[in-house]
Amino acid sequence: MLTRRSAAITAMTILATAVGNVHASADESPKGGGIGCQLFTCEVEVDVPGQPGGEAGGSDSTGGTGGGDSSDSDDDPNEKVCKYELADPQPPAGSLDWEGHKPGDGAVYKQTCGLGDFTNTITRMVWLAEPPVQETIDPAVLAQRAVDSMTLLGPDIASPRAAGKYTVGVPMWMWVNQSATTYGPNTASASAGGITVTATAKVSKIVWRMGDGASVTCNGPGTPYQASQGMAQSPTCGHVYSKSSAGSRSGKFPVTATSTWTIDWQGGGQGGQLTEIRETNVQVAVGELQVVR
Repeated sequence: MLTRRSAAITAMTILATAVGNVHASADESPKGGGIGCQLFTCEVEVDVPGQPGGEAGGSDSTGGTGGGDSSDSDDDPNEKVCKYELADPQPPAGSLDWEGHKPGDGAVYKQTCGLGDFTNTITRMVWLAEPPVQETIDPAVLAQRAVDSMTLLGPDIASPRAAGKYTVGVPMWMWVNQSATTYGPNTASASAGGITVTATAKVSKIVWRMGDGASVTCNGPGTPYQASQGMAQSPTCGHVYSKSSAGSRSGKFPVTATSTWTIDWQGGGQGGQLTEIRETNVQVAVGELQVVR
């Protein structure tokens, strides 16, 4: 079992000419060692074979090593991704790129590593005994990631209004306010492994469940009512109630508007279409027309 011990090393002569604070660190080696430096002091972590687990030489009842673990998530969009390209031509025999091997023993590749869309990369030559397994980025996964960043919402209902008073037999006009998050179009992109996918979302239809058992499908946002229309029915999206909402719970009809978002995406040499569903609810009061005699 391995454990870690820390030792402070004073480095006055090494840092005598340093100005300001200096901090350097090295990634842990395969054996778990590490080093961190400040202005005049370095802390070195080493693994000592044959010692029980614990912090700084102490023991741990569980037999494990002290300290927390950290791991990269496979779903992290900023995870480092590396690409490999066979060096052509291959370096000559004796080149340092062969790392002590001879031509024909494996091959030398150009390795490019970066985050996200590879705007910041590190490129170097590496020797590999076998051809590398290239990570495959699924453009469809990036398309869904782009959609998730859009914050698509349900319809922004303009009519009917919760505060409105509606009448049996009188045409009701239904329409929604339009914005990028409630109706579209809404465009977003996502990148990984050098691939960028762009998706554009727009509501293709809204299905209204009127609370009286009726359902109305509208293929657009609806037409705003104007007083000059009088008792005319909506040319694009409307309903006529044949009974009042007095017998419903709370005395109102529960109206639900469900939008279907259609998303077209392209990128990585592919393309496709996704669908998202969102809904909004409103309570509508519908009464009988009172006739005064």
